[in-house]
Amino acid sequence: MSQRKASKPAARSTVTDPTSTKVIRFIGVSLAGGKSDKACVAVLEYYPENKKIFLSRLFEKIKSDETISGDLKIHELVLQNADTLKYVAFDTPWKLPNCITCQLKCPGYENCHQPHIEWMWRHQEDRLKKKRPKKLFTPYTQRAVEMYFATELEEVFHIHHAMGANTAPLLARAAFIQRRLPVECIEAFPKLTLWRMGKALNMMKSQISDHRAAFGGDESRAQFIQALNENNIAFIYHQDAKNMVENNHAFEAFMCGLTAFLKYRNLTEKRPKGFPADEDWIEFPQEGLKIKDFVA
Repeated sequence: MSQRKASKPAARSTVTDPTSTKVIRFIGVSLAGGKSDKACVAVLEYYPENKKIFLSRLFEKIKSDETISGDLKIHELVLQNADTLKYVAFDTPWKLPNCITCQLKCPGYENCHQPHIEWMWRHQEDRLKKKRPKKLFTPYTQRAVEMYFATELEEVFHIHHAMGANTAPLLARAAFIQRRLPVECIEAFPKLTLWRMGKALNMMKSQISDHRAAFGGDESRAQFIQALNENNIAFIYHQDAKNMVENNHAFEAFMCGLTAFLKYRNLTEKRPKGFPADEDWIEFPQEGLKIKDFVA
């Protein structure tokens, strides 16, 4: 059988800086299910000498055709940048919850003493003390990080369970793509990245609270992109900005790439003390981030 290769999808833009010799790239990937044509990839370039961030390429609606899968197209887009690529950031998990992959004899999670289960029980007990809803966790569908985001941040951020009905197909797709990538991958949560960065840009809560809303979401995305431009944080071509306003998946791919850049700059939150080391962690901007931190 002949080896199939993906043709390169058309990019929305290409940005290069001829005054700089060194470039570090970050890729954000927004997935949309195995058979959807909504997946998007954003390639960000950072020039340390000039302290400039560029959205260099934006690939929208990456879909399968008769012989080539959208997954292969995403894989090859990543490989094209592998030499200068620092991180690939997905907007979905790619590993199963620890309970599913555990090889020990299972006593039930009521009697389990694995670190992540004990952390979940402590978290559950703390919630009951605060009179939160008495709904028991399910460690075979959710992860510790999803529980953490729902209760321990400045706002409530609900994330779909890694093996919930909405996320499980995305997890499977991300796992299939990630397993063949020769670069470090991280998980991002675009909504929280927008929230923390929006606060640093002095945006109003109403502007950064729901960029996915059917009514007002496009305006929220437009205002954030405008704030980035006004503060000289990232260079984005007008056409790419327009596409991200119209297409939330493209915007979220960009936010994933931006999160990867912040991790490179050590501007994302570390795991909290006592958080289980064998559990997944989602990267998101530090609280109290300042505009000067982005390109200092």
